[in-house]
Amino acid sequence: MSTRPGSQPPGEGAGPPGRSADLPPPAERGATVIPERVVARIAARAARTAQSRRAAIPPDRSGPATPSASAAVRTGSVRLHLAMDLPYPADIPHVCERIQHDVAERVTQLTGLEVGEVTLTVRRLLTAADASRGRVR
Repeated sequence: MSTRPGSQPPGEGAGPPGRSADLPPPAERGATVIPERVVARIAARAARTAQSRRAAIPPDRSGPATPSASAAVRTGSVRLHLAMDLPYPADIPHVCERIQHDVAERVTQLTGLEVGEVTLTVRRLLTAADASRGRVR
C-alpha cells in the first residue's frame, strides 16, 4: 500500500494528533446526567407538539391547558407520565398511542435515554367549541 508523503493510512492518527492519548478510557470518563425535571420539560414540550399534530389541538396559549409531564430516570432509561386534554369526539386509544410514541421518540432523540414507559392521563375531553374558545370545564 502506498501513501502520499505526510499522509497516514486509514485508521491511524484519526482525530487531532495526541488527543486520544490524553483521554482516559471511556469507562473512566464519567457520565452525562440529565436531571429528571429537564427530561420532564422536554417530554411536556414534545407532548404539546404531539397533541397539536395527533389530536388537532392548536398549540396556542388560548386553547386547552398545556400538557404536564413527570419523569423518573434510572441508569440510562426513563419512565414518563403525561397528563393532557384531548378533543372529543376522537379515537382516544389511537390518539393516545400515537402521542406516547411521538413523545418517547423525541425524548430519546434529545436526551439519549431509552424510554421504557410512557403513561398518559387524559385530564379532560374537549368538544370543538371548548377547544376553540379556550374554555375548559
